[in-house]
This record gives sequence, C-alpha cells and structure tokens, in this order.
Amino acid sequence: MMDPTTDNAASSGGARSSLESLRTEISKAVVGQDPAVTGLVVALLCRGHVLLEGVPGVAKTLLVRALAASLELDTKRVQFTPDLMPSDVTGSLVYDARSTEFSFQPGPVFTNLLLADEINRTPPKTQSSLLEAMEERQVTVDGTPRPLPDPFLVAATQNPVEYEGTYPLPEAQLDRFLLKLTVPLPSREDEINVLKRHAEGFNPRDLSAAGVRPVAGPADLEAARAAVAKTTVSPEITAYVVDVCRATRESPSLTLGVSPRGATALLSTARAWAWLTGRDYVIPDDVKALALPTLRHRVQLRPEAEMEGVTADSVINAILAHVPVPR
Repeated sequence: MMDPTTDNAASSGGARSSLESLRTEISKAVVGQDPAVTGLVVALLCRGHVLLEGVPGVAKTLLVRALAASLELDTKRVQFTPDLMPSDVTGSLVYDARSTEFSFQPGPVFTNLLLADEINRTPPKTQSSLLEAMEERQVTVDGTPRPLPDPFLVAATQNPVEYEGTYPLPEAQLDRFLLKLTVPLPSREDEINVLKRHAEGFNPRDLSAAGVRPVAGPADLEAARAAVAKTTVSPEITAYVVDVCRATRESPSLTLGVSPRGATALLSTARAWAWLTGRDYVIPDDVKALALPTLRHRVQLRPEAEMEGVTADSVINAILAHVPVPR
C-alpha cells in the first residue's frame, strides 16, 4: 500500500510542475510579462485578487485570457464605464412572462477569472458591488446569497496616466486586492518579437491558433493550495513580516501604513512563492520577493514626499533594507 505522505508529495510535485509550465504556455501569446504571470498564479494559490496597472496596449487583457486558457478556466470581461450599474456586474432578477415569475439572470461575475477593465472609470456604487463578491465569494440579490464558482479571481485593471473622469479606488477597496502588479512597457527586444508575431499572422483573439493549450486545471490548483497551506513558517519569519509591516506605520514618508490584514497577506504570498520555488518552508527572501506587489497599494504617501519624487516602492525597499533579517 502506498504511503499517504508519499502520495501527497507526488501530487504536490505534479501540481507544481503543471503550474510552472503555465509560464511557457502563456508566453505563446504574451511576450515578456513573467512577473505578472507569476503574480496571478500566486493570487490563485492564495485565493486572492489582483490589481493590474499599466498603460493601454501592454497585453493586460490578453494575459488574463491566456492564463484562463492554460488553466482550462472560464473567463469573462467587463468594461467598466461611468454608466455601468451594479446589476450589470452581479446579475439581476428578470420577469418571465411565461411562468409569471422572476428568475435570476447571473451577471459576468459568475466565472472563474473576471477581468474588470478600467475599474476606476465606474462610480463607487458599482465598484463596491464587487466587494462582496471578492470578500465573501458570493452575490446577494433580493436577499438570496448565491455562491460564486471556485476558483474565483478578479483581475482589475487601471490606467496609471489618465485620471480625468475617474473614481480612484478608496483605501478600503484597495486593501481587498491581494497584489498590485505593474505591467510595464516591453523592452525593445520583446517589442520586436511582438511585431514579428503579428507579421506572421498572430491573432490575439484566437489563442488556440497560437498554440495555447490547457497544461493544468482546477484539480492541480486544489492540490497546490493544499500544499501551500502546509508550508512551514517559523516564528522568526512571522516576526520578520510583522516588523516590516510595523515599520511602514512609522515611516515619515507615509500617512498610512500596512494594516494587520496586509501583514497576513504578505505571509500568505510568501508561503505561495516558497512552494512555487520548490521549498516547504519560508525564508526571508520569499518575504522580500513578494513585499512590493503585496504592500505597495496598502500604503499612502505624504503629499510632500510625493512632490519630492518618493514612491511607495522606494519606501518599501528602504524598509526592507533596514529591518533586521532573521538568521
């Protein structure tokens, strides 16, 4: 009879191998965005959500669609606009004349990967309609809670350069996102590769023609989540995470530091990263690797620091350089 411990280790290793192959599969459609791909996988492992920030045209939508195709998950996209209503996202009751009854018509939030495009272009009432879905993983319409599929991830995008007519996300809602990933412009070499692919007939709307195939599935994701939950965290690492987050609350450059929820998020993402890199225990480098994407949207700069060119990333990097690392 097979030892259950050996069986679990084998399934964990198989899940890790499948998730590692995602990067190769997605690269058939998206060029040079490996950190964003890794961040999305970490968010799926932690049952979290992602805020993608980048200028238009850097393949944010394509990235989410390619991830869904590689994981064999359902995906939907909502273009957030000033006239979008909460029911356009969550769904609503529709009257059926034949049965003379109201029936629930699910909205696009009932999917595995929801791409909320330009979330800061819609009013707060519609933004907040996502809060229950993100936090409770359910939608309540007419007093009836309706569970969302599992896995469920919201990947919301926002444009970092055009703020006219937008509704900035409040801190309470930003805190609901596990990670904030920046999607930069490609390097010269990557941009040449993008144009070369298009010249050869690449169609971003037809991922199957580009050769993108499912290399993992919900079962792999569930096995991976179980393995991440068993990743060991020493008391010293826990204290290190707390010290890093407490240092943000004492920084003279910040008016708002990281909350205990942010500290919990950093511990979760560090565990997921440790497992992805092949370890069943967390080291300080795991915390450092995920500190920026996990914390950058949970702090608020003082206006005078912002005028001097200080950024959230530079403050967090300075804190990581000064907080004592456990040995």
